[in-house]
Amino acid sequence: MQLSDAPDLAHTRPRPIHWLATATAMAAVVALAGLLQPGPATASQTGQDGLRKAAGPAEAAPLPAPDPEGADFPLECGPAGTVVTQKATGDLDGDGTPETVAVVRCDAGSGTPPSGVYVLTRTTERGAPRVVATLVDPADKRTVGPELTVHDGVILATLFGYSGPSVPSCCPDQEDQVSWQWRNGAFVRTELPEARRS
Repeated sequence: MQLSDAPDLAHTRPRPIHWLATATAMAAVVALAGLLQPGPATASQTGQDGLRKAAGPAEAAPLPAPDPEGADFPLECGPAGTVVTQKATGDLDGDGTPETVAVVRCDAGSGTPPSGVYVLTRTTERGAPRVVATLVDPADKRTVGPELTVHDGVILATLFGYSGPSVPSCCPDQEDQVSWQWRNGAFVRTELPEARRS
């Protein structure tokens, strides 16, 4: 743009005082904006129902899996007490907190007493673990093979038993590979087909 030399347009030429006034005004605006900043932003998320909710404190970490050594199992062993022979952990009900599956039997000095298989949970980090399900009752006279596992919420185990009272307790003659999975508020047991037993 070309400036005119006409006297009536002389006021359109910037002078140093104009630049100083403009710089002062800009500094005042920047300082005022710094004082009037909004409070810290609050993150929000959309819940499963589609409603947005303000994020509170950081989500609590899941509780650790219960230790079966501190549980009170429904076994009548007298003075012998109980012994945990196996355990496996995993999230069985999909709530993000792991449960523990424990194989427990009476602590007999000899022989192989029948086992119980129990599911343990806890409600607080320091709370005692509690039995919430019995998968195998010792009254069924079954023992559990050494490969108890939990994978993707499914419990897998091999159960050994006896076809009749004449079979010696040292030598079970029945073997079943089974699984349990949490469905509709209960653990559902499934006999695995022969193809999955190897």
